[in-house]
Amino acid sequence: MSPWGRAVQFNGRDDAVFLDVHPLAGTTTFTFEALFRPDGGAFEQRWFHLQEIGPEGLATDTRILFEIRTRDGEWWLDAFAKGQGYNHTLIDPEKRFPVGRWFHVAQTFDGRMYRSFVDGVLQAEAPLTYRPQGAGRCSIGCRYNRVSPFKGSVRAAAFSRLALAPDKFVLSKT
Repeated sequence: MSPWGRAVQFNGRDDAVFLDVHPLAGTTTFTFEALFRPDGGAFEQRWFHLQEIGPEGLATDTRILFEIRTRDGEWWLDAFAKGQGYNHTLIDPEKRFPVGRWFHVAQTFDGRMYRSFVDGVLQAEAPLTYRPQGAGRCSIGCRYNRVSPFKGSVRAAAFSRLALAPDKFVLSKT
């Protein structure tokens, strides 16, 4: 349960949700948001994975991820985008947050800059030569290939085909 109602809780070992959709397939700009509560667990956790699937029905090397790193009761955000001609991680281990609390995270791409946010505050940014990703699937609670499980809860996710400013994010902690 979250302050806003039901949430999906993950045990950090062997559970996940898999959906037959890549919500950002075909987009040239985007916002990817989520409300989540990390609860510790392994150092490296890939907890929301958008995966392109090729024409043969197999996962390609193209993906967008939300990951976290945890250590000593704290976590920090790792946003990642990889595709043909681009491969970039947005991470700043100096910007840490306590586990066991709810947070809003977002990553955006405006056609030039790739950015990540925690509770509306910029965490990292970099120019990116992004190309739209193809149709695919997603996993919540682990990486698409079932590794790096997440310990914590996810309340909601939202996807936009526009790069929204923090004051325009769809999800809110209030």
